[in-house]
Order: sequence, then structure tokens, then C-alpha cells
Amino acid sequence: MTMGLHKGDIIDIELVDLANGGDSVGRYEDLVLFVPGGIPGEEVRVRIVEKKKNYARGELVEVLRPARERIKAACPVFGTCGGCQLQHIAYEKQVEYKGKMVKDLLERIGRLENIELQPALPSPQAFFYRNKAQFPLARDRDGEIIAGFYARGSHDIVPLETCPIQHPLINRTLQKSLEVLNAYPDLTVYNEKNHKGLLRHLVIRTGVCTNQVLLVLVTSGKDLPHAGEIAERIMKEIPEIVGVLQNINMERTNVILGQETRVIAGQDYYLDYIGNIKFAVSTNSFFQVNTLQTKNLYDFVLEFAGLSGEETVIDAYCGLGSISLYLAEKAGEVIGIEEVPEAVEDAGKNARLNGIDNCRFITGKVEEKLPELLAEGIKPDLIVFDPPRKGLAKEVIDAVIEVKPERIVYVSCNPATLARDLALFKEDYRILKVQPVDMFPNTYHVECVVEIQRSESSK
Repeated sequence: MTMGLHKGDIIDIELVDLANGGDSVGRYEDLVLFVPGGIPGEEVRVRIVEKKKNYARGELVEVLRPARERIKAACPVFGTCGGCQLQHIAYEKQVEYKGKMVKDLLERIGRLENIELQPALPSPQAFFYRNKAQFPLARDRDGEIIAGFYARGSHDIVPLETCPIQHPLINRTLQKSLEVLNAYPDLTVYNEKNHKGLLRHLVIRTGVCTNQVLLVLVTSGKDLPHAGEIAERIMKEIPEIVGVLQNINMERTNVILGQETRVIAGQDYYLDYIGNIKFAVSTNSFFQVNTLQTKNLYDFVLEFAGLSGEETVIDAYCGLGSISLYLAEKAGEVIGIEEVPEAVEDAGKNARLNGIDNCRFITGKVEEKLPELLAEGIKPDLIVFDPPRKGLAKEVIDAVIEVKPERIVYVSCNPATLARDLALFKEDYRILKVQPVDMFPNTYHVECVVEIQRSESSK
């Protein structure tokens, strides 16, 4: 029993596993103990910071016996910033752990066994790969405007000017933006506790293949003093910037972007490529954050789709149409479904931008549009899913089983909800292959592509 274990106690423990959230895991008598910053196989000294009935959380005090794969983190604020969890682990080992994590979740949550699980695919770059960053703003004790990421488990900003997983253009834009903003002492910074102050976030997006940058100043009000001057000065320092925008978010919320976006200077989108497909990406558009690895991800989608050129494909949760357009060359027709009207508009623009005429995009919920399309006589041969982290609603899965596509390709950024959803498909479909893809090096997140085929017994 561990009745004597209390918050503040210091214990020695051997770590045995890595949890889905990136914490290392050990056991202390009958308790599971979660420890950030550890590595399986290490012996560590830990201070207990939280104790519950069945588990405890600890803070790493000292590594008594380090693992061979332990390295010095590239980021000076690693362990304080909540953005990365695995920078202390050699990259090859990170990829191995992520593959094991997917396997464990498929077996534990999905009760899926004997699945063909491929080794996780490493990213072409372990650092400087992210094409998008959202930096909250604050003032330091000296009154300077600072930007950074939230500390682990809090909304306290860890200030930084360079992040080793962000694209170099994002880091440069951040530095110059802060310099310019600090030249205007009358600018106020938002305080989420009292809902006062103007500047909330800087959102920076960059085209990895084009070197174009979009800078968005998120404000709590409509009036941004010196807006034109600020844009002009930043664009002079960073000529790669193609647009400086103001996004207005007047709500008491943790959601970063509001509904209204204004162009201060330049244009409201940047261009980038996935393979040979060109995309115009706007402020609110969903676009995978690791551009180079996205091509590899979509190549797996194309492979698992098994298209011959005649098929009707539905791309559910299509966003700005990236998967739809990537598949279009090999399909007869692609229909994208997306709930966000602005994204549907962007998808149509991107189809026209590439001269692709066998794609169309409709606005609505997947669970409602699938039966409507079936009623119109449109029976898809393939459905591709790329849902948010929460996965598929039960209503969506029920609608798919009713529509009865021969094949499904499921793209997931959350292996836990993926495992849950795959379990619901088991009765009618066979899970043929799972391919983990490391889209997010140095974090615990991992993407998966799954090939699914309708069972003979359900036909």
C-alpha cells in the first residue's frame, strides 16, 4: 500500500513506459506514477506533486541512471514551455516510441489485434518544420511586449524569440514584429483575467515551398492604432511577408481567432505546395503544419485509396480541399464535405487555382450530407476521413455503415479516438493496415493513416 506517500515526498523509481501524453511512466508499489521528462529504462529521483487514489504525478529531480537515447534538448526553455515533450529523446527513438504508442492504444482501446501496423515514418526534418505558430502576448516586468508559449499546465507565458521547431521565417517574423510593436508604447496587451487590453496573439503562417509569410495581429477590439505603420515597418524588415492582417476576437474565450479578419496590407492568403498541387491558405484555413511530411502522408492516403480513375470519392472534413485535390487526378469524381463555409469557399478556389474540374465541395455536417448524397443516387466507392482530434461522432459512423462504401481511408491525429472509432467499424469492415506518420517531431503527437475495406459478410 502507498498510504504513506504524500505530496512533496521524494522517491527513487524505475521508468518503464511512455504514456500517450508524453509523460514517462513508472510504478511505486500499487500506484502508477507519471513523470514528465523521463525516458523508459531510466532510474530517476522524483518529487511527488499530485497524489490520487490510483495514480500520482511526479516532478523529475535527478536522473540517476540515464537512458542511452537521452540527449540535451535543443530548446533553452524545454521542460518549462508546454509545447514540446520529447526533445530530450534522440529522434530515432521518439519515432519508435510513437509506433509503440499507436499499437498499445489500438489494442487497449480498440481491442484490435493482428493489425498490420507499419513502422512509424520519420519526418524529413525533426526541427524547424512547423509552418504555423500562434503566440500569446504579454508584458514583462520591464513593460516590454513579449511573446511565447504557455508553460505546462498554465497560462503563464514562457517568453521566447526563437523556437527550434518553427520554420526560420516564423522565428524571424516574430522577432521583428516584437521590435516594431514595442516602438509604440500606447499599444495595450490583452489580459485574459480582466478582459482588458488590445493585442491578444500573433499568428504567423509560412509557405515552406514558397517562402511566403502571412502575419495576423489578433486584437480584442476593432481599432488598432498605427496599423498601417506597423504593417509597413514589419514588411520592410521581412520582405517575404505577403500580407499583414488584423483578426478581431472580442470574446472571453481561449479560442484564438475571431470571426472577422481585415487586411491591413498586402493580401489575405499565402501560397504553398503539397507535391504539385498549389494551395492558397488563409487565416482560418486548416493546413497540415508539417508541409514536407504532408506529401508523404497524402501519398499513403493515395496508396490506401487504391483508385483506378473511375471511383466516386467523398472527402469528409475536407477543409480547404487538400486531400480532395491530391486524389482528384486518380479519381472519377471527388466530393468534399466541410462544415465551415469559408473553408468550402477556399476549397473551390484551390480547385480553380489548379485547373481541377472533377472536384466539388458542399457545406454541411458529414452525418447529414452522406444520407442526402445517397438519396440523390450518389454512392461513394471510397470515403476519406480526416476529422479533428475528437474523432468521429457515432452518428457519422452509423451514416457510413448505412452508405456502405467499399473502402475507407481514415486519417487521424489522435490514436486514442482513432482506436475507439475503428472498434465501431469492426463488425462491418476489415482494418487492413495502419501507417503511423510522425507529423509532429519532438512532441507526443502522431498522425495515422488507416486502410479499411468492407467485409464480405456485410455485403
